[in-house]
Amino acid sequence: MLMLRQGISVKDGNAYCGDIKQSDAAVARAAKVDRRVVRSTIERIENTPELLALYSKLKSMLLLSEASPEIGCSSIEVVPTDATMPGIMAGIMDVLYRAGINVRQAVVSDPVDDKDSHLIIVTDGALPGSVLSAVRSCRGVASIIIK
Repeated sequence: MLMLRQGISVKDGNAYCGDIKQSDAAVARAAKVDRRVVRSTIERIENTPELLALYSKLKSMLLLSEASPEIGCSSIEVVPTDATMPGIMAGIMDVLYRAGINVRQAVVSDPVDDKDSHLIIVTDGALPGSVLSAVRSCRGVASIIIK
């Protein structure tokens, strides 16, 4: 699961984070398993066409939410009432658009498990309380976490 969650791809029998080759030992330390588990996982992925089709295309991605204050941005995490409900992001983006707020990044976390999916939004500048209240009242929003 670590490889999928972190966007670690498999190519030519090796694990990669972007173009940077990752040793079996490094991946094993991160996953808290023996390096042989990583090696056998990579071999299984390489030998299973359906898995290789997925893992050969994975990319890791920059997430600005933790660094948002350092770059003059704000970050909120939106917890949905039901992550399978369509239009949650659209409603929130409409609120931000109408308030004239520029969105630098919007990412849905953990798409593998809808129960834990959250929407992370990074915006330019500070978010006024009125905008936070409007986002909180959007359809499908259970709560927001200000980062």
